[in-house]
Amino acid sequence: MKSEFKVIGFDADDTLWVNEPYYRETEDKFCDLLSAFQSPEKISRELFKTEMQNLELYGFGAKAFMLSMIETALNISDHKVAPEIIQEIILLGKAQLNKPIVLLEGVQPVLEELYRLNYTLIVATKGDLLDQERKLRNSKLEAYFHHIEIMSDKKESDYLKLLKHLEIQPEEFLMIGNSIKSDIFPVLNIGGYAIHIPYHITWLHEEVISSEINHENFKEVDNILLLPELLSNGKDH
Repeated sequence: MKSEFKVIGFDADDTLWVNEPYYRETEDKFCDLLSAFQSPEKISRELFKTEMQNLELYGFGAKAFMLSMIETALNISDHKVAPEIIQEIILLGKAQLNKPIVLLEGVQPVLEELYRLNYTLIVATKGDLLDQERKLRNSKLEAYFHHIEIMSDKKESDYLKLLKHLEIQPEEFLMIGNSIKSDIFPVLNIGGYAIHIPYHITWLHEEVISSEINHENFKEVDNILLLPELLSNGKDH
């Protein structure tokens, strides 16, 4: 992989900081609240089905998740769920929005190093605008980034729009993230470069097997701490 890129993009959730474990924790509590109606497995399946049906309307993020939990509770219970349970679900959603920002190992020193080496760094993430802005602010990482892009989705057309805004070509762009589906495939498909950093938990909607990728513009590393060395090695080729 080459080392000279005009822009390096970073995904945020589960690339820079912890995210998906919080959703799993909230979902477990949600299943407990509805245990009188269905098994946890059935409730989880129905919740995911509802989320997928609502994606086009609500997009991604904690608020969309809360609305899908409420809808699932009504469907699972045949509209018999008590108002008090709905209130508990709303509180779960608010708690999700107020989860602490926990940076993943190595994130801050790597960003510091790349910034010192004069790489132009951006955040390219999807989700709810207010929620992602709050996470970035609380992360204390904003100073490292030249640009913050909070996208409604991460399809090829979304990346092309981003690159047009940045006034760069796909081959001048490197994307780094934990989701093969959102951070890797679309960027490779438009002619960009991508590095996958796996995270131990992945949302079902984002699950893809990385070992199936055979592309000269693609690399995978186990930890973000290996990123500077990978870019440095690219200078020898």
